[in-house]
Amino acid sequence: MYIDQKYFDSWMQRLLSQVELIQRKIDKLGNNDNVINDEVLLDNQDLCLLLKVSKRTLQRFRSSGKLPYKRIGKKTYYIESDVHKFIQKGFSSFSE
Repeated sequence: MYIDQKYFDSWMQRLLSQVELIQRKIDKLGNNDNVINDEVLLDNQDLCLLLKVSKRTLQRFRSSGKLPYKRIGKKTYYIESDVHKFIQKGFSSFSE
């Protein structure tokens, strides 16, 4: 089967434009970080993976007031700088 060069080029151009459109959409989704006032927000899953603890342990930290958090809708978020302070306090009390 023989395909005319112009026909082939036009189809390749259409295909390329669709790939570029999809790439732009993916880039938009990837840049949609949870950020508020230039602070990164971490959710329960992020923090569980980061600290290697269970959701129940995070609940215990919140209930005791050791770990500050914010509620947005029904979801719990932690400000990255608060998490850093929490970790530093944990290490300082561990070394004492």
